[in-house]
Amino acid sequence: MSAMNPLPKLTKKDFVSDQDVRWCPGCGDYAILAQVQKVMPELGIARENIVFVSGIGCSSRFPYYMNTYGFHGIHGRAPAIATGLKVARPELSVWVVTGDGDGLSIGGNHLIHALRRNVDLKILLFNNRIYGLTKGQYSPTSELGKKAKSTPLGSMDYPFNPLSVALGAEATFVARTIDTEVAQLQNVVRAAAAHQGGAFVEIYQNCNVFNDEAFAYATDKATKADRQLILEHGKPLVFGKDRSKGIRLTKEMKLEVVELGKDGVTEADLLVHDERREDPALAFMLSRLDHPEFPVPVGVLRNVRRPSYDLMAKEQGERAVAKMGAGDLEKLLNAGDTWVVA
Repeated sequence: MSAMNPLPKLTKKDFVSDQDVRWCPGCGDYAILAQVQKVMPELGIARENIVFVSGIGCSSRFPYYMNTYGFHGIHGRAPAIATGLKVARPELSVWVVTGDGDGLSIGGNHLIHALRRNVDLKILLFNNRIYGLTKGQYSPTSELGKKAKSTPLGSMDYPFNPLSVALGAEATFVARTIDTEVAQLQNVVRAAAAHQGGAFVEIYQNCNVFNDEAFAYATDKATKADRQLILEHGKPLVFGKDRSKGIRLTKEMKLEVVELGKDGVTEADLLVHDERREDPALAFMLSRLDHPEFPVPVGVLRNVRRPSYDLMAKEQGERAVAKMGAGDLEKLLNAGDTWVVA
């Protein structure tokens, strides 16, 4: 928008479409949708310059409910579709909504390469550790031994850790949040939107029909203070209801839980979170804190700057045109049976 025609002030209602929201009553997707719709007006981007792309799954209904442009793609291909759109129209704000089944099974290859290339996409992966739309089969994030419709005797697959996958692909922004943590979810979405490059956000999302309370250990009101490690850049890793516990890095380069005040341990002994650290090693270690003796890290694990693929493609094209002139597709197609590529 120009100074003569400033963007009108938008509200959450402006991002609510006229479609009836059709998820199961009590689904965590409702909370995620509501918080994304609340954050969108803050971005200062016209609705016609925002696009939501999805694949297949419960989460993939998302574009229908956002009053922006949208594209409901095919299973697992949302990152590929979104990449093409972003490269062709780098000025657009492009969001990908996917699930643990859609994004990490048939779409796993597309996901890791979008992150590796650092395409400026904002990828929200709803993780409920189950296939919901197809009625309860185990997914790539289901725990070992998961009994589901497709594994009545228990799954023999070791699960993916979405954060570890993203960090292994060298994603420049990696975060985790929870559907029921409203303020935290909003803050993570804001941070992802502000990031210049590919952003990956895992969202713990409850499927109350096929995998209810899959994340109860991290979300139960009575215990979540002791089970969530809230990551804050530049601050020591402290957690617990009375903030009496912390995470320390040992001489053996392992993370351990310590009690503040015991054996002379103070906050000065704790690991200080640095989301801007270029080396992803410590962020990867944090991503592995997914077993009972450790709290679950939530917030931004990594947030570093690197040129994005879409802008590099745009600049490369501009240099080529400046050197060789604008191409003529019709002339090329009618040039004969053979083409000479310089």
